[in-house]
Amino acid sequence: MKTLSKIMISILVITAGLVAAAFIIINQPKFGKIPSGARLERIQKSPHYKNGRFDNLNNTPQLAEDTSMPEVMFRFLFGKKDQLKPARRFTMKKTNLKALPTDENVFIWMGHSSYYMQMDGLKILVDPVFSGNASPFTFTTKAFEGSDLYTADDIPELDLLIITHDHWDHLDYQTVRELQHKTRRVATGLGTAEHLEYWGFDPEIITELDWFEDAELGNGFSIHCEPARHFSGRGLKRDQALWASFVVQGPTQRIYIGGDSGYDDHYKKIGAKYGSFDLAILENGQYNRDWRYIHFLPGENIKAMKELNAKRMIPVHNSKFALAVHSWSEPLVRITELNTENLRIITPEIGDKVLWQDDARVYKKWWEAYE
Repeated sequence: MKTLSKIMISILVITAGLVAAAFIIINQPKFGKIPSGARLERIQKSPHYKNGRFDNLNNTPQLAEDTSMPEVMFRFLFGKKDQLKPARRFTMKKTNLKALPTDENVFIWMGHSSYYMQMDGLKILVDPVFSGNASPFTFTTKAFEGSDLYTADDIPELDLLIITHDHWDHLDYQTVRELQHKTRRVATGLGTAEHLEYWGFDPEIITELDWFEDAELGNGFSIHCEPARHFSGRGLKRDQALWASFVVQGPTQRIYIGGDSGYDDHYKKIGAKYGSFDLAILENGQYNRDWRYIHFLPGENIKAMKELNAKRMIPVHNSKFALAVHSWSEPLVRITELNTENLRIITPEIGDKVLWQDDARVYKKWWEAYE
C-alpha cells in the first residue's frame, strides 16, 4: 500500500507540475489575448460568430470526413516524408526595400506568406514572420536555412500592415513588435486587434473588419474584407478571431490578398463582385487531403485565380516552413505543371524584385537548384 501511495503521490505531483508549466507557457504575451469588452460585444453581433466562435460560410470540417485524428497522426509520424527541406542552404539576394522608387508597383516575396508591396505609391506589408520560426517554441517549425533574408530593420516606413489571421505562421509576436514604431496603419479581421493592442499597438491605427466590410484609406485607396475558408487560434481556444482575405483598391491597381483558405464558392462571388484583379496572391503549399477544406490542393488555386478574373497570380505559403508532409518544392512543381493554359503565374525567388505589370519577364524554376 505504501508503494502504491508513493506512486499516486508522484503521479499527482508530476501532473500538477505539468499543469503549472502549461499555465505559465500559455500566459506568455506571445500567445496573445482572447477578445473581451467592447470588442467582444461587437464580435457577438457578427453574423459569422455562432455558438461562441467564428464559423465559415459553408460547412468546413477541420479534418476530411474520410479520415480521423489517429490516422492523421500516424501518417504524419510514420508516413513517407521526402525532402521536407531543401537539399542545401538558400543563397538568394534580397532587394533593398528602402531604396525602391516610390512610384514603382513592386512585389517582394519573403518566403511563406510574408511579402512587401508598393501599389500606386502605398507601402504594404502582409503577414510578416521574421523571427526564424512559425511556432510558440523556437526549437520547432524553423525557417529553412537562408530563407530568412529580411528583418524588421529592412522594412521602410509602412502605410499599411495587413494581418490575415492570427496563426503563428502569419502573426509573429517578435516581428510585429519590432515593426510597431514604423507602421502607420494596420488592417486585420475582427478580433485579431485584441492581440495587437495587448502587445502595445495604438488602437487608433487599427482598422478591424468583419467579412464584407470595408474602409477608406485616403488618397484614393480603400481596403475590403472578404471571406476565406480556414480557422484561427494561437492558444487553447480557437476561432475567436476572424480569418480573412482582403482586396486593396488603389487609383490604378486592384489586388486580392488571399490569406489562408481552402477552395469554396467565395472566389467566384468575389470575382463577380469586383470584376477583375490586376494581381491575386494565393496560397500554394502546406496542403494534405486530410485537411483539404482549409488549404488548397494542387490546382485549386489556379481554379480560384480564374474565378477571381485575376490577370496575374503569385503563389505563396511555401519555401520557408515545413507544415505538411509533401516535399518542400512540390507546390511550385505542381502549380507549374498544372498551368496548362499558360496563365500568368509568377514564381519569384525570395527577395526578388517583381514588377508584376511586366508580363514579358520569364521566371526561372529557381527551386530546381535546391532539390
